[in-house]
Amino acid sequence: MVYNNQRKIEKKEKSMKLPFDAPSWVQELMEEDLTIERLGTCHYTSPFENMIQETGFIPDDERVVAITDKGLIEKFIQHDIPIPSFEKAGPRRKVFFEPGETVSGIVTCGGICPGLNSVIRSIVMMNYYRYNNKRIYGFRYGYAGLVKENGYDVQLLTPEIVETIHTDGGTILGTSRGNQDPVKMVDRLQELNIDILYTIGGDGTLRGAQQIAEEIARRGLKIAIVGIPKTIDNDISYIDRSFGFETAFSEACDAIYAAHTEAKAHDNGIGIVKVMGRDSGFIAAHATIATNEPNFCLIPEVDFDLDGSNGFLSHLTRRLLKRKHAVIVVAEGAGQKFFTNDKEEYDASGNKKLKDIGLYLKQKISEHLTKHHISHSIKYIDPSYTIRSRPPTPNDSIFCSQLAQAAVHAGMSGRTNVLVGYYQGNFTYIPIDIATRRRKKIDTNSSLWTSVLETTGQPVAMVNS
Repeated sequence: MVYNNQRKIEKKEKSMKLPFDAPSWVQELMEEDLTIERLGTCHYTSPFENMIQETGFIPDDERVVAITDKGLIEKFIQHDIPIPSFEKAGPRRKVFFEPGETVSGIVTCGGICPGLNSVIRSIVMMNYYRYNNKRIYGFRYGYAGLVKENGYDVQLLTPEIVETIHTDGGTILGTSRGNQDPVKMVDRLQELNIDILYTIGGDGTLRGAQQIAEEIARRGLKIAIVGIPKTIDNDISYIDRSFGFETAFSEACDAIYAAHTEAKAHDNGIGIVKVMGRDSGFIAAHATIATNEPNFCLIPEVDFDLDGSNGFLSHLTRRLLKRKHAVIVVAEGAGQKFFTNDKEEYDASGNKKLKDIGLYLKQKISEHLTKHHISHSIKYIDPSYTIRSRPPTPNDSIFCSQLAQAAVHAGMSGRTNVLVGYYQGNFTYIPIDIATRRRKKIDTNSSLWTSVLETTGQPVAMVNS
């Protein structure tokens, strides 16, 4: 099996400069080993042989190309260069672990997110009824629950326990942040005879999963580690969307509608809605387009100034004088440059604590309008924790189930150190270290950001050169 330190060596050896122009992310993929690690040869016949047709099984060599641009694909073909691709997810005819005898564990880490219980439920149901595995353990309160010394009981999960949890927000297993000792976590997995551990979380959780996989490899154990991407921010690389994201921006729409109603009710009324988005503004962008109400969408990927003739405050003032109201959607990570003099603080996961850009904007807007003798009313809405605690939308719930099913197929086939993704309309398997190497962000040259600009009418840039 190839692990992270070896991948870095191979990356240098196989690095090649494309002989034609291509986006930077394509060049990055050319330097990566996209092979999925496996625990060994699959000898057991899948119980799905009696459930699905021959064409329902995914051949081990079936791939999903990472490029859809016709012109770029033709250049790869012209130069006889293999197109980067990801392994396609789904059921295999032969599996590594014996159906009916495989022991699984599930852990949820980081902040809560819509759909966590849906994923847990689907993993349990898939194991119990499709692979006939009756022992599925839930670890309490994140990775802390994998360390025996912390004293958390392990919960045996059955269909009766998880039957209705998909209608509830949060996670029945609980969660936590912060690093744990991978040696102690693997000790716990060995003690419980766990064959497959499903880790549900964002980039921090996935990095922890990678550490567990590396400790397992060091010991020469046959334990699979399968990650399922949970991040409201939708910021995991090479994944079109993570579960919970659709619910998040759908719920944010309600806050935007409320802000618009408040703003229109007052002379020079302003509604500010702050949504989640530490480094990536996907929630803000999608909610803006979905509602068509915001006049400004501020995201971490696009710099802006407050003052000056091309600054945000000047553009906002012109909007108010013309239309008498305005709605602003701001991602939590936007405008953090305005807090450079503040003391930096970090959470248990090592993430820098963000300052409240929403309250800051409210204060600066009020000061600016008061200075120019413009009467105004500002309403500030922060629905972040309300959004996180919601159960998933029906479509998001479907997505949760499909991710979980693909994860169980991955684990049973002996794939490890792997993340289940969704890319170009297909479920895929991605090496964890590649998916977490950098955060996915909005491409400001993309059709998504163009749609935001067309929807809001805001200028392309609000910085003073």
